[in-house]
Amino acid sequence: MDEPSESRASVYLETTIIGYLTSRPSRDIVVAARQQLTHQWWEEERPHYRTFISPYVIEEAQGGDPLAAEERLGVLKQIESLEPPAEIVSLAERIQSALYIPVKARMDAFHLAFAVHYELDYLLTWNCVHLASAPKLRLLADFLKTEALWLPIVCTPAEMVDQTE
Repeated sequence: MDEPSESRASVYLETTIIGYLTSRPSRDIVVAARQQLTHQWWEEERPHYRTFISPYVIEEAQGGDPLAAEERLGVLKQIESLEPPAEIVSLAERIQSALYIPVKARMDAFHLAFAVHYELDYLLTWNCVHLASAPKLRLLADFLKTEALWLPIVCTPAEMVDQTE
């Protein structure tokens, strides 16, 4: 990756972040808490980071309700989309295999592949099944160490906001 001249840490925003940011307020207490933390990160912390997405985030954001998709895509226009390098498919397939990510969730491997390839500091997500999961992160760390590749910090907004108030 070409090193950006800016010194702020870099964050890859996985699709769930945009989903929680733009969705209607939920009555489910867990979803509502995630929405609140996502908004807090977006408003208070995001300005301290360089944020990136990939064409895969845009593709996923286009799905579902057309009005909701339009709102998600509007937010994504503010964020730089990284170009997919030639080797991204191969890297994503290797990550998918190493982490035992099912075919139906293969986009998760692509999100990881972008953060790894571009050596981004963080991958921010609410996907706690295939991405921000301790067992998956152990597998990812082992795989990336074996491959001598960059290991981004994969976390949720809850881990990146100041909750000491």
